[in-house]
Amino acid sequence: MRILKYIFLLIVLALVGVTVFVATQKGNYEIVSSRVVKSPRSVVYGYVNDFRNWENFIAWAKDDASAKFTFPAVTSGKGGSASWKSGDGEGKIATYFAKDNDSLFQKMEFNGSPSEISWKFEDVVGGTKVTWKTKGKVNFWYKVQSVAKGGLERMLGAMNEQSLANLDKTLVYEVNTYSISENGTVYKSGSKFLKKTILSTIANAPKNMRIMLSKMQFFFRKNDISAYGKPFILYHSYDTANGLTRFSVCMPVKDEIRTAPGSDISFGEFDAMKSIKVTLNGDYSHRPEAWQRASDYISKAKLERDPNIRVIEVLNKNIEDTKSPSKWVTHIYFPIRSIAQPPKPAVTRQPVEPKPAENSTDEFSIQ
Repeated sequence: MRILKYIFLLIVLALVGVTVFVATQKGNYEIVSSRVVKSPRSVVYGYVNDFRNWENFIAWAKDDASAKFTFPAVTSGKGGSASWKSGDGEGKIATYFAKDNDSLFQKMEFNGSPSEISWKFEDVVGGTKVTWKTKGKVNFWYKVQSVAKGGLERMLGAMNEQSLANLDKTLVYEVNTYSISENGTVYKSGSKFLKKTILSTIANAPKNMRIMLSKMQFFFRKNDISAYGKPFILYHSYDTANGLTRFSVCMPVKDEIRTAPGSDISFGEFDAMKSIKVTLNGDYSHRPEAWQRASDYISKAKLERDPNIRVIEVLNKNIEDTKSPSKWVTHIYFPIRSIAQPPKPAVTRQPVEPKPAENSTDEFSIQ
């Protein structure tokens, strides 16, 4: 029995020693990690800026299958936020400052432990230098975990380094893996839809589209409205000389829906239209090349764009369907003018017994 008492005493002393050791470890930390990511600065900034992409590169999110993210209407830019729950606890993060293609400042809280995060993006030879600075304070139990992994700064630093490596790998593959195909002449079916319209610089259009699409989808969820098809972009104007475009982010609906007076969301509709269809498989940043392919196809086929009908981009598979940009699918429809055929001379025919009418489907490929 005396031996058991000694063993028990040694265990107690060991626990006290460990507790004292852990308690004396620094609870505050500041970690700076950097890496050259082999992608353009605007692409890297835009990707990090949207919390919906963090599951693709943040090390702990990729490694923890139990982590489930929740996204509000705004997930990028100032005011963007996200929250999550996992087997290790729950947390939230929000962006408080965002300077386009330059820097971000965010605040995060995980299991009651606050931290501040800053990002800096700089053009360098070979890509973009990303500098990620994190500082904060952790609780006792987090310090216990860090001691087992070589110390707090070593543990968190390794996670940040792995996250930046994931970011580089993800962007190099996901953004640069794409294809464009011309699908020829089709008839794009008409649609009723709710829309949100904005005048934007062409350079900022992709970013604004992501923000507006997120808000539209949140509006549908909040008001329990069912989308009657895939979301799409409707271009009202595209002024390359002044670098401006006016477009609407649209969600199709089955029947007409009237919104409240003063709402920035309104109802619209368009009829079926004869179009040249081009499909972009991959990240939306390759849209200008897809547009050029469509323009070249129209010129080569000696067709004529219809100036009275707008270009439509259907987001057949987007970030809501898959987190991998290489798997996104965008169908682009360029309206063309239907050339009227000259009237044929009248021909006198002998009366014949009428036959049942047949439906004609010539040239119809409803997409």
